[in-house]
Amino acid sequence: LGGHCIPIDPFYLTWKAREYGITTRFIELAGQINSRMPQHVVEKLAQALDQQQKHGLNGARVLILGVAYKKNVADIRESPSFEIIEELVERGARVEYHDPHIPRTHRGRRRDYELRSIEWTGDALASADAVVIATDHDWYDWAFVAEHAELIIDSRGAMRDYPRVVHA
Repeated sequence: LGGHCIPIDPFYLTWKAREYGITTRFIELAGQINSRMPQHVVEKLAQALDQQQKHGLNGARVLILGVAYKKNVADIRESPSFEIIEELVERGARVEYHDPHIPRTHRGRRRDYELRSIEWTGDALASADAVVIATDHDWYDWAFVAEHAELIIDSRGAMRDYPRVVHA
């Protein structure tokens, strides 16, 4: 399993089921919840910055870890990371990303920009006001992230054993 089919195919099944008078409420509800998650992550980040008496999202330097759709792959189709990035940029944040599988992004069906993965260093983590774990690749050394990052928003449960991490 993988790629963009996972977030799209259930909606095809829902559409097809309607042709036969069948409702798929569970699939529709899951889709609604999933589609709201990028905004939820951004709100958790905004709240965490406010609690640290930072300047909020406007002007914040945010480092996104992982832009692939799922861990350990190089597929960005349907990745919610880009919705997070777009929301952050709209709210005035300065956003960079690191992904060991995606050295650069390209213009897509829903986004009109290209980005490059930054170099992986402790300084890159430390200079960010916040680090957002969007894709939990096995490549990442979570202890290294914890050692260098000031504020970590974990949307994947990758750092659930670290006490000062905000879980989204």
